[in-house]
Amino acid sequence: MRRVAITGLGVVSAVGCTSPAFFEALLAARSGIRAIDIPFPTGSESVLAGAIAFDPDQHFARARLLTMDRVSQFALVAAREAMAQAGLASPADGTLAGERFGVSIGTGSGGAGSTDLAYTALLEQKVARLRPMTVVLSMNNAIAAHVSMEFGLKGPSSTISNACASSATAIGEAFRQIRHGYADAMLAGGAEALLNRGTIKAWQAMHTLAKPHADGDQASCRPFSVDRSGLVLAEGAAMLVLEEWDSAKKRGANILAELVGYAATTDAHHLTQPEPQQQARAMALALADARLNTTDIGYLNAHGTATEVGDVVETNAIKLAFADHAQHLPVSSSKGVHGHAMGAAGAMEFIASVMALRSGQLPPTAFLEHPDARCDLDYIPRVARDGAGLRAVMSNSFAFGGSNAVLIAQAA
Repeated sequence: MRRVAITGLGVVSAVGCTSPAFFEALLAARSGIRAIDIPFPTGSESVLAGAIAFDPDQHFARARLLTMDRVSQFALVAAREAMAQAGLASPADGTLAGERFGVSIGTGSGGAGSTDLAYTALLEQKVARLRPMTVVLSMNNAIAAHVSMEFGLKGPSSTISNACASSATAIGEAFRQIRHGYADAMLAGGAEALLNRGTIKAWQAMHTLAKPHADGDQASCRPFSVDRSGLVLAEGAAMLVLEEWDSAKKRGANILAELVGYAATTDAHHLTQPEPQQQARAMALALADARLNTTDIGYLNAHGTATEVGDVVETNAIKLAFADHAQHLPVSSSKGVHGHAMGAAGAMEFIASVMALRSGQLPPTAFLEHPDARCDLDYIPRVARDGAGLRAVMSNSFAFGGSNAVLIAQAA
């Protein structure tokens, strides 16, 4: 099996639209969560969100935007950063064969904004015809199509929709494509743009969204805290360039880390209630895939959504997977800063893990002042910590439907 190098990172998030800006905000526990006004037929509502101040005209020609939903725009901006960092910014520079360079994208809702606009036009505005581009704007695989066309990538292409585990699974499957010789490089990650009326109302109906906190809207997502009240929806994208190790070395790429482990399991238990045994099994299988021991992991980026059940179940799963080492393992959730980007969350948080590995700095769990007694691990409360000497990091992604995905990177 071939080794897999990580050579490029790109992020578009509520706390920064480059990977350095994103990680700087994580270390500072500087939240991008705020209240936004959403116009509903019954009146405008204030909704907590990890919303991005994003002007598409700064990135794309007007004609191109006619075929691009917001989700594809996010993905392309993140992909451009990742490819530039990998030294592959030119679409046809001949550095790597396009036929051996693939795309693997995760998204929960795809072009949800375009779908929402189509229903608004049809049912509220009573239009007779929808926009001709409605189908291609809203289809889930439009993201992968735009990314492949931008860079001339003609290798395997896939779109994975496993709710909150989508982009972690997409990265893991891209890893396998390279490891087993089906591709020499992959642009992998995820994107989400779901801050539209229909999606917000659907999530409100589940009673899982956070309420405004007394310390301010920015402090409303509080993973592992006794006063947590739920998750905060967010938008964004995160992309990584993965390459076959020897090929990356040969072309003189700056290898940021090595992707060494991936595993996916399914709870087969309940649509919305997670189950610790299969989460733990995913972590154990990823460790086995990486040929590492529990004590080799020096930092774990938790799924940590700030829901009543999810945080407790993940805590118990980590204890099952890591046994005695669980009490000595630094763990944090970064969602208190950037919100829950759903299908893009896994890629965003894996990038945070890789940057922690490279910098030797561990991002904290923001606003964790009073931990839930049931969440009794070292959750790095409020303040970043020195992590010098890190050898390997793990990132967890657990989703509705019982989809679990775990990624492991080690120092290059």
